Amino acid sequence: MNIMMMDDWMNEGRPREECGIFAVHGHEQAARLTYFGLFALQHRGQESAGITTADGRTVYEHKGMGLVSEVFHESTLQKLHGHMAIGHVRYSTTGSSTLSNAQPFLVHHAGEPYALGHNGNFINAQLLRSQLEKQGSIFQSTMDSEIVVHLMAHHLRNGFDEALVKALWKVKGSYCLVMLTKDKVIAARDPRGFRPLAIGKLGEAYVVASETCAFDLLGATYVRDVEPGEIVIIDNTGLRSLKPFRKVRPAHCIFELVYFARPDSHIFGQNVYLCRKRFGHQLAREYCPDVDLVMPFPDSGNYAALGYAEESRLPFEMGMIRNHYVGRTFIQPSQAIRDFGVRVKLNPVKPLLQGKRVLIVEDSIIRGTTSRNRIRNLRQIGVKEIHMGISCPPTRNPCPYGIDFSSKGELIAAEKGEVDAIARFIGLDSLYYLSIKGMVEATQMDPKSFCLACYSGKYPLPVDEELDKFCMEDRVSCEPLQDDLPFIS
Repeated sequence: MNIMMMDDWMNEGRPREECGIFAVHGHEQAARLTYFGLFALQHRGQESAGITTADGRTVYEHKGMGLVSEVFHESTLQKLHGHMAIGHVRYSTTGSSTLSNAQPFLVHHAGEPYALGHNGNFINAQLLRSQLEKQGSIFQSTMDSEIVVHLMAHHLRNGFDEALVKALWKVKGSYCLVMLTKDKVIAARDPRGFRPLAIGKLGEAYVVASETCAFDLLGATYVRDVEPGEIVIIDNTGLRSLKPFRKVRPAHCIFELVYFARPDSHIFGQNVYLCRKRFGHQLAREYCPDVDLVMPFPDSGNYAALGYAEESRLPFEMGMIRNHYVGRTFIQPSQAIRDFGVRVKLNPVKPLLQGKRVLIVEDSIIRGTTSRNRIRNLRQIGVKEIHMGISCPPTRNPCPYGIDFSSKGELIAAEKGEVDAIARFIGLDSLYYLSIKGMVEATQMDPKSFCLACYSGKYPLPVDEELDKFCMEDRVSCEPLQDDLPFIS
């Protein structure tokens, strides 16, 4: 029998999540809270999961490959003692998918433990890694996250705060970090705030999470976001904040609102569900083919499709039914069972769709393979016309900040160029993408607060061949490691 990964087969055309991080300080059930927090953040990473805890004297850890429910059991949680914990769910945007790269990453330096979980991507990781190796550092993994710990080690004799600040001065890119020592929890966010990170309270305990949906599961109260460029340190005396970076224009990843974040989360000051509905409303104002009904491919397109139906006053139907009981692995069918990979997750309602003109609303098209297979399936059951509206612009440029479409060759909009060519490849009667202007206006946020590089090609931080020049001009961040950098208080 041939066992295949369900995620690999069914989601081949979808963007992959980055990572999810969670932390708690001041609760006797820290490990259990972190388990449930990671469960709520599972959509952000499904390759590995880990939890590290501390009780003021000792740290404990457990991590493994797979989903949170597969990695942790009652017996493992009972061994994770302490009132402090950090947790991580991972999808590998940097570093291979192996247990050695599972996080949190735990090291000991001068007898003290340091654990770290990271969501994001350092665009100067290779440069820093090379510098550190030349100075004697030995890396245990291929993760860029490990770089932070090695950078800190050069300055820990001057105190933890200074060591962390100087380490974060060096790295460039997107990051949200949670860290754990034997007596404190730390959270940090890059100066441009690419990824979301929130602070909450559960009684007297503090919690930190990539998304607020984790707070809802635990009954915690959202307090505020970790600000871009802020370092939050939580210990037995409470919460204190360091803001060592000069303020720069935010670069919130708009793809979090389009696709990544759970719809019940509140990120960048916005409810994700309502924002996606507004994308649908705006799409209907820009694109209105003559159709009989509006439908999504569940679950990603549901909320924009609802907004489109409200604005256009067209009937909203669930024309494809999702199998919610599909596991992560399955036995590969024989070749005689055609299109099994398409139908195992989504199956059309034939009497509803046969002979109809339908508009499918989707949140994005990245590689186009999944959409193509699904459209072929609809043609086979006799759908008369198939139109598609996408609630974001064409994704034409790779993302170096933590999303897995890292080369233009992976992007159908870059490969095919014209929208008509994309429509022909997928098999559509028409295709329309929401305009950049319309998308940004629908967020109801400052248009200058977003990173739109995957659509516009305008990167808030330089990448590839521009990085060397950038490092030459930014000596604080890219010069060889030294001990005499001034400490910004």
